[in-house]
Amino acid sequence: MPPSNTASLRLDIRICYPDFQLDVGQDVALDGVTALFGPSGAGKSTLLRIIAGLETHATGTVRFGSELWSDTAQRAFVPPHRRGISYLFQQSRLFPHLHVADNLRYAVRRAPRALPGPNLDEIVAALDLAPLLARRPAELSGGEAQRVALGRALLSRPRLLLLDEPVAALDVGRKREILPYVQRLLRQTGVPAIYVTHAIDEAALLADRMVVLDHGAITASGDIATVLERLDVQRLAGRFEAGVLIEAPIVAHDRRYHLTQLDLHGQPLTMPMVELPEGRRIRIRIRARDVALAIERPVGISVRNVLLTNILEIVEEPRTAFAEVLLDAGGTHLRARLTRLAVAELGLAPNRQVFALIKSVTFDRRSLLPALGAPSGDNR
Repeated sequence: MPPSNTASLRLDIRICYPDFQLDVGQDVALDGVTALFGPSGAGKSTLLRIIAGLETHATGTVRFGSELWSDTAQRAFVPPHRRGISYLFQQSRLFPHLHVADNLRYAVRRAPRALPGPNLDEIVAALDLAPLLARRPAELSGGEAQRVALGRALLSRPRLLLLDEPVAALDVGRKREILPYVQRLLRQTGVPAIYVTHAIDEAALLADRMVVLDHGAITASGDIATVLERLDVQRLAGRFEAGVLIEAPIVAHDRRYHLTQLDLHGQPLTMPMVELPEGRRIRIRIRARDVALAIERPVGISVRNVLLTNILEIVEEPRTAFAEVLLDAGGTHLRARLTRLAVAELGLAPNRQVFALIKSVTFDRRSLLPALGAPSGDNR
């Protein structure tokens, strides 16, 4: 049974170093996964350490719901072990002298019995740990070790889970191996989590909301789909990673050609096959660089996805060759990254209808997971 936790985390903190200053005032809702996103050196890990009580040089206040965790003016400070937090680092930090089973049992013994949470058997099954139980940490791959570390963190029954770039040290293959486990476990247990990352793909895959940190200050926060549309956030993500996040239900599978069709407000969207049932909503990130525009519906082309859209906004970059076009596709936004010359020659302008062309092969099905909620017919 997932824990019921509608508390918020209230932060009003600052810390100064000779070459860096962190100054944050923010309320973070704790009813899902919050991505703390920003470039390296933005202060993400420092902020996470302050929340955990591991950084004692910060000033200001940290509140968890009605609980005051720290207040330098009142000289109040709740030590880390009394905050009910589990902290997952880049390295697994498993006990090297214990087998996997004993690493997990250690967390079970220390877990507060009064709090709800998964039991050992549930974690072993959910993370596919049964083949690993008799091994020691030195015998595990990086992805396997992080799965065990995630299981141990959740078995301690935390009120808040802090994940500090837990897959940053893994190669691309290992990341793709563990991220589905992270996504599934966070949803199943319902433990509120703050997930630190500088990778936009991880944030888009896992988070419900995003807080963007840059040079020690929060520059954006809110629902992740809304935040990802912002041009200032796209700048931090990198020119080639900028894009939008959409959700759509599966309406059909073409098993002959291994394709799945989605319904985007009455328009079909085709992508490589995903093994999920019809009616299930999935979350997809579409990069601006993967969207082309046409002023007439094209014929005789290989691109499968041709969507009728309306131009909402065009933002040109005067000192570059590029422009960003924001589009509306029946209530869902898309972005296209074009040259300024293309904008001029096509006569693109706000309120003009255009066709957005998206290749099916641009969707990486290995990075797609079910969206929040039940099948599309369930409005809970």
